[in-house]
Amino acid sequence: MPTMNVSLPAEMAAFVEAELASGDYASASEVVRDALRLLRRERAAEQERLAILRREIQRGIDDADAGRLSVISIAEIAEDVIARQRK
Repeated sequence: MPTMNVSLPAEMAAFVEAELASGDYASASEVVRDALRLLRRERAAEQERLAILRREIQRGIDDADAGRLSVISIAEIAEDVIARQRK
């Protein structure tokens, strides 16, 4: 496994030390690896959210181009959402 030296600000170093003291991790490397796995999952989830958003935007554009538009106003939609949440 490659070795990498990383500089951390005091606050992050203290966090790593606290995690070690909790007994959940055996080494600082384990803490960092776990943090990087979490970062990887968060980035993947963000990419998925963006892909969904892009798909839905394109769907809206396609509907508009095809003339499939709603006559309901944004205010009416918002009122409907609020009413449904109250139920």
